[in-house]
Amino acid sequence: MDRSEKSMSRRDFLKLAGAAGAAVGLGAGLSGLAAGCGAGETTTTAAPATTTTAGPTTTAGPSTTAGPTTSAGAQTGRELKLGFVAPLTGALATFGTADQFCVSKWQDVVKDGWLCGDGQVHPIAFLLKDSQSDTNRAAQVAGDLILNDKIDVMMVCSTPETVNPVADQCETNGMPCYSNDAPWQAYYYGRGATDEKPFKWTYHHFWGLEDIVNVYTAMWARVPNNKIVGALWPNDSDGAAFSDPKTGFPAVLPGLGYTIVDPGRYQNGMEDFTAVISQFKKEGVEIMTGVPIPPDFTNLWKQCLQQGFKPKIATIAKAVDLPAGYVALGTGANNFTLETQWTPRMQFTSSLTGETCQQIADAFEQTANQQWAQYLLHYAVFEVVGDALKRCANVDDKEAIIAAIASTKLDTLAGPVDFTTEPKQGTMHPVKNVNRSPLVGGQWQESSKWPRDLVVVDNKNYPEIAVEAEPLPIV
Repeated sequence: MDRSEKSMSRRDFLKLAGAAGAAVGLGAGLSGLAAGCGAGETTTTAAPATTTTAGPTTTAGPSTTAGPTTSAGAQTGRELKLGFVAPLTGALATFGTADQFCVSKWQDVVKDGWLCGDGQVHPIAFLLKDSQSDTNRAAQVAGDLILNDKIDVMMVCSTPETVNPVADQCETNGMPCYSNDAPWQAYYYGRGATDEKPFKWTYHHFWGLEDIVNVYTAMWARVPNNKIVGALWPNDSDGAAFSDPKTGFPAVLPGLGYTIVDPGRYQNGMEDFTAVISQFKKEGVEIMTGVPIPPDFTNLWKQCLQQGFKPKIATIAKAVDLPAGYVALGTGANNFTLETQWTPRMQFTSSLTGETCQQIADAFEQTANQQWAQYLLHYAVFEVVGDALKRCANVDDKEAIIAAIASTKLDTLAGPVDFTTEPKQGTMHPVKNVNRSPLVGGQWQESSKWPRDLVVVDNKNYPEIAVEAEPLPIV
């Protein structure tokens, strides 16, 4: 069965999947969002504006700034509903922490309504639903948002396990959808698209495997090692993408002189990694890499230390992307390297408010009383959706909304988004529905403010982002 056949059967299933969940009221601010997490579904609505300064925009062409939200004398339009699916509970809950902050910030931005391309100021409601870190649940709540809540646009982030089932529901049901935070090959090819047969309703902004291979190998080359790599690739969408023999790590690393030790796909939730660790020790692994979920890597790393296995380099995606990931490892969490898609020191600014990455990170730390997180880049999904609505002359027409998203050219807090160029492999716009985002190499190193801080140690992929420190070996 080819990719397109797999995708079709999956979408047929999704279209028939039962919808679940009901939205509940949400008070303004992060405290209200946090209070709603246990229920998993929340709604926040902004009131329409009464005064502003800028006139409406009615074209669907590209835009480089979001502009003011309202216009003097503009009529009040109907409420627009924006669905947002996030893993607020379960194994991926650390990914959802930043989402609650982002929704609160978006609510502040649209509190006076949002001036759309039809010349009307529309109240905006954000309907946040919890995937519970489960792909089936993600599909169900997405279906609920589309079919029952009658949303106008879908937004989603946080790994292929969240993004893909939600995007599939949108593609099946003709719902405009914008997402980030899933490697683009897992998002695009993993859902059955080809270069010749792209999606219609779903668009995405995130780095790809070509980016992460470049980042990883650039960091590895700067720490002496024997080039033997132990792979931790789970039996999920990320694991399938990373281990793909044609487009993943196995397609590139051997040609660069690396030997891959691959114990095979393991099931998420596995508790005993003794066999994996024994194979790594036996075959002389000095570099360990993979894309495990946080609880699995916590178990594995503790077992590594117990069994006397400590590689020189551990470059781990997903599991240690956030402070909570390394904190869970205790005193054994020293000098992990990882892909870094966002830091406060990046030079990008929000198209919504003009805030810098540092200002957004500072606001998060002050509001949430915890260390900044890479997934504050999720803030950019509404930047793109909001910009598209500003340029959409008919927000009641789903075709017009997706056309506006497809013509986006915008600088965001997560970097530039540009769908206006001709899609071409090897560029920042490799396929119709995807824009690649900046990626550099980072490492958790000792910090004066926090036990560890994520610093940039290699910028081969994106020289505009400054290197802050040299990569250090595991100690």
